[in-house]
Amino acid sequence: MRGLLASAGGLLLALLRRRSCSGPPLLLLLGVAVCLFYQTVMVARNRLRSGTQPAAADVRARKPSHDVMMEETRRFISDLEAVQRRRDAQVQSWFQKPLQRRRAVVLTGQHQVSDTEVQLYQQVLRQMDYDVHLSTYAETSSVLRSQQDGSGWSLLLCLSSAERSCLRRVSFSHLRHQRVNLIPALMDAFSDAGGGLCRLFARSQRTDLPMRPFSCGQLTNQKLPFPQDRAPPPGLVATVNLYVLVTSLRPLTSFLHHISAVTSNQELRGRITEVKPPEWAGLQLSDFLLQQLGPAGSHHALWQVKQVVGDVLQAAAASTNKKREKDNRCVLCYQLLTFTLLFSGSITPEIIQVDTDLTFVSLRDDAFDGQIGRDVILEDTLHFLLGTQPHLSSEAETEAGQHGGCTDSLCLSDEDFPRLLQFHRQMSTSSAFQLLSPSTTCSSSSSSSSSLSDLLIRISCYYDLQMNLSSRSDDTNALTNQESPVSSQGGASDLCVDPRLRQIYTDPALTLTPPFSPRVKEYRAEVTFDTVTVRIRPMPVSPACRVHLDEHRGPRMANYPVGLGNSRISILVTDDSEHEPVVMTIYTIYVYRESRPSLPMFADHVMCSFVQDCGLLVRPAQSCGLQPLATSPSPRRICSSGHEPGRWVVPCLSCSDNRTCDWREVAWQPDGCYHPLVNRPLLQDCMTDRKVMFIGDSTNRGMMYFLMERVNASLSDWGKAHDTLVYGNLNGGRTQVSYSYYPQFWLERGRRPTFRQALLQLLHRSRPLVDSHLTVLVVGGVQWVSTDHLRTVGEVLDRESLSNILVVVKSLGMGFHLPVDGIRSLSLREIQNLDRDNDNIVSTAKHHGYEAIDTFSITMGRYKEFLQGRCACHFHEVEKLGSSTNRTKSSRPGPSSQSSVQDTDLEAEPETFTYHVRGPVNQVYSEILLSRLCPRTRT
Repeated sequence: MRGLLASAGGLLLALLRRRSCSGPPLLLLLGVAVCLFYQTVMVARNRLRSGTQPAAADVRARKPSHDVMMEETRRFISDLEAVQRRRDAQVQSWFQKPLQRRRAVVLTGQHQVSDTEVQLYQQVLRQMDYDVHLSTYAETSSVLRSQQDGSGWSLLLCLSSAERSCLRRVSFSHLRHQRVNLIPALMDAFSDAGGGLCRLFARSQRTDLPMRPFSCGQLTNQKLPFPQDRAPPPGLVATVNLYVLVTSLRPLTSFLHHISAVTSNQELRGRITEVKPPEWAGLQLSDFLLQQLGPAGSHHALWQVKQVVGDVLQAAAASTNKKREKDNRCVLCYQLLTFTLLFSGSITPEIIQVDTDLTFVSLRDDAFDGQIGRDVILEDTLHFLLGTQPHLSSEAETEAGQHGGCTDSLCLSDEDFPRLLQFHRQMSTSSAFQLLSPSTTCSSSSSSSSSLSDLLIRISCYYDLQMNLSSRSDDTNALTNQESPVSSQGGASDLCVDPRLRQIYTDPALTLTPPFSPRVKEYRAEVTFDTVTVRIRPMPVSPACRVHLDEHRGPRMANYPVGLGNSRISILVTDDSEHEPVVMTIYTIYVYRESRPSLPMFADHVMCSFVQDCGLLVRPAQSCGLQPLATSPSPRRICSSGHEPGRWVVPCLSCSDNRTCDWREVAWQPDGCYHPLVNRPLLQDCMTDRKVMFIGDSTNRGMMYFLMERVNASLSDWGKAHDTLVYGNLNGGRTQVSYSYYPQFWLERGRRPTFRQALLQLLHRSRPLVDSHLTVLVVGGVQWVSTDHLRTVGEVLDRESLSNILVVVKSLGMGFHLPVDGIRSLSLREIQNLDRDNDNIVSTAKHHGYEAIDTFSITMGRYKEFLQGRCACHFHEVEKLGSSTNRTKSSRPGPSSQSSVQDTDLEAEPETFTYHVRGPVNQVYSEILLSRLCPRTRT
């Protein structure tokens, strides 16, 4: 037999070395050589079976028949590879010109260009040296219109919303060596338009198909079926999404991706919970089955899964109309399918749904998991199908496919030859896919038939054997490595050597400018006024790299509040192999949120008012949204307090449509009175010889900076201070302003200063103080103030002989109402409780004789108009303006302890920047503060 093989191999190589032939005749001879070689192998094998093998093969005859078959297959594969290399080189030489870029057409349908799937196709295909053309539908593609036979393109990708256009306009019967991500027969068998799984079940002649008839219809809009009993039956109970790649129907060739989406019901302490692996990297069906069933049971269950999926695919192929399948043939077309399987106490699952797209029904909580999983599968599919394909031009690929192997029954046709080559490449390349069909039951009695199906089985058996041998070698090496003193932890494979992002996932989807690329580090995006949060999850290129948001130990995924104007999101790619993460790369997204849509006011407008937004009913008993404002004369009475009830008023064309309002003219209107605007000369005179102390959080600090800018006509010193500040030269040195941040939430609870301690320190830093209204204390924050704090204020002032100073209480404010990661998020009921707490704070302030400003009522109706900050509670922002020559001096505590701090004046600089406090909501309650500090009835 060895002599026969040598003779056949010699004939094949002789044909390959011939240079006098060119073009298609050479390919025909090559095909004949392949067939003769294969026929010779078969004759030799028959001789072995009949016992008439030559004497020279006595040693060979003593080998197991399985080894003989594997050796024959190895030689066949080796010669097949040689034929392919010669074939590619010869085809390319016909053109006598440099390699041309292959052309890919992506039909996006209703998908935006910024969609991650569209970006993925562009990035991966360009890396593979494709010339990518985007179009909406097949009817609008200039490439498809000019080349209807497929000669001008190599790859056609139809996104889900463009599939029908592809099926209508693309002539699949003319395609030979172009790829399309659709197989029309499978679309007919499984699409909802054609009846889906229900139609297949009804048409199938088999009664043993593992399918449930009740799965007919739109399962994606229903709850996944689980046993309804309180206690689940014994055994495995789970719903699994499997992702299958079909590359051929006849013979059936399919692969299973290692990713699966698993939802299992498990009884934990009497509660039924949904269990979902958190990371796609470990989301493999084999791992899940191993955890649930152990080694032996998981192996059997995985075999059952493959058998069930294979049976349904075989039924789909058998149910296809032969004539239509022939008309719609496409040699290298492929189809991705989602199989939804139900385990209900048995290791044999039932198929309850088959989708002609990648779906992730099991993942309800996090849309990113499905989006990321989808992109991973799509990218793996492109690499699996195209990664080892020769880089021929579209014309060369078309010419190469015009000739098969040979003409008799032992040779391969022009359809089977590229399928065989493709299958060989896929089996010989490491990938995320494992073979599903044809089923590889490898044994010494494997068929020696020359059909394509049997050749595929033999090739797959050969590579299965190679993989098993490699696994054993890896196990041996692993044992050897364990004995090595060098630890694998912290090795080169654990280092972040490629600190780039592969994609940035956002919800809602942001249109990044420029479009995302791993090489670009800065992006800009715009969102509408109604977009108040953006969920973001970046994914690194290398699994050895880690991603953190905003800081080196920040979360890998977060929900960001998007304030009006500009916000910045920082994405840090880090190397966490050491004790402290090392920042390798920083990506930045600048998000601009538009203001509320506004229409300029016309003469025939009407006045509308609102107390609260209908999107957040803080006071259920009151109306929400715009309401017509009853016509009344302008109030002539000055408000006697800063907490007079009121409402927002705005001019509109119609109170039934807030898009017709001029929101630039919106104003706060107290009921029956008004707060006078204090002009600057009066304000400067009023603030002479006064000391104003602020204690509270950043919202209180915003009021302080607004006061400083109004008094000085500019703001030349600003900072997000979280300590104590003293500004001594306001109003020409005649006014002093001081500030103490409270509460210092970033400190451990045992180290945080109490409110009493913080207040005493502020008083100490601001002395000397007089016990009159020339001394002012402004107390307040977002939501930390309580009636207990007001009682503490009274006790401390009495003790310090300052009971006659003016105390102004800034009440609560809106904030923490958005679902933001890393901070508390209030429910609607808790926000409604805050409204009641706010009333108690105002009442307590009045009881103590303090002024109160009801900031909760003011911010409640405009809670969407927050500015930067994770709490969504800031209604002010300090922006940088031009330069100036004056600087407000501030004193800050030095590096020593709080009890022995020394004031350090910042010297005047020759040229510094000036700042401006912006924010219309903050301006409203800050102006109310000024009117209470300088009432016209007070001298």
